[in-house]
Amino acid sequence: MNQKNVPTVALESTVISHGLPYPQNLVLAQEMEEIVQRLGAVARTVAIIGGELRAGLSEAELLHLATAKNVHKVSRRDLPIAVARKLDGATTVATTMWIASRFGIQVFATGGIGGVHRGAGDDISADLQELALTPVIVVCAGAKAILDLPATLEYLETHGVPVVGYGTDEFPAFYSRTSGLPVDVRCDTPQEVAEIWQAKQALDLPGGLLVTVPIPAKAEIPAAEIEPAIAQAVAEGTERGLRSAEVTPFLLSRIAELTGARSLAANLALLKNNAAVAAQIALALSQQVADAGVRSSGSQSALAPAAAAAGAAGAG
Repeated sequence: MNQKNVPTVALESTVISHGLPYPQNLVLAQEMEEIVQRLGAVARTVAIIGGELRAGLSEAELLHLATAKNVHKVSRRDLPIAVARKLDGATTVATTMWIASRFGIQVFATGGIGGVHRGAGDDISADLQELALTPVIVVCAGAKAILDLPATLEYLETHGVPVVGYGTDEFPAFYSRTSGLPVDVRCDTPQEVAEIWQAKQALDLPGGLLVTVPIPAKAEIPAAEIEPAIAQAVAEGTERGLRSAEVTPFLLSRIAELTGARSLAANLALLKNNAAVAAQIALALSQQVADAGVRSSGSQSALAPAAAAAGAAGAG
């Protein structure tokens, strides 16, 4: 297989430095890489080390991200600051997409994307704009359940981002397998996802493809059970006057407190499942690219004798 067509999956680092406590964060990072590699793809955890953009980390660097206290959470707007000041940075969904694209990686696995926050609708994650701009397949369990899901889907539609339901007709709601909201198209195999991506690329359409995967059934927290905790956390965040980057970490932490270990177990299960699905999509995409190359080569070979014969006839 052509070295440029190696099936590769990008993984984010914010969940390592800002999402989970040590040592669970390190164990998760290692397990997600192992899942991708066991399925035959290459895992590349994305981060910023000493101001350098990285796609692929050593064990020592993973440990550093999992334990250091001075690792910054870096979104797209923070990139020039982190690079200029040679900071260590954990990458958000938006930043991971951007760096992955620069390294030629087309598939990225994460937990859930950011979106439009509940309330006035004026607090919108940079993840959505990145999906509209950057050509990467993002595999996730939908948008985080703390968000306004209908408004998030409306934003994606307006900005031309196709939303795929992987094995589902409904948009997953992170902790819950369903939301009652339809996706744009259902795909039941990684090959179908790869075909849609190839078509999008051939049409020269900008932006990414959002592939939403329901959380494994055994780990699901039904919406009716998780919604009271979400509503309480959102109300408390509003009372505190939290805005922008302060909101999501507070809400996820508070929901974990209100639900005990259940939401943490759900989060871990969906992250690992998404890594597996992303690896399968990367493999399918790589195979389709390789097959297209073989067909193209075959067509050229078939034409060569005819061209040579025509040339010989002309010379005679």
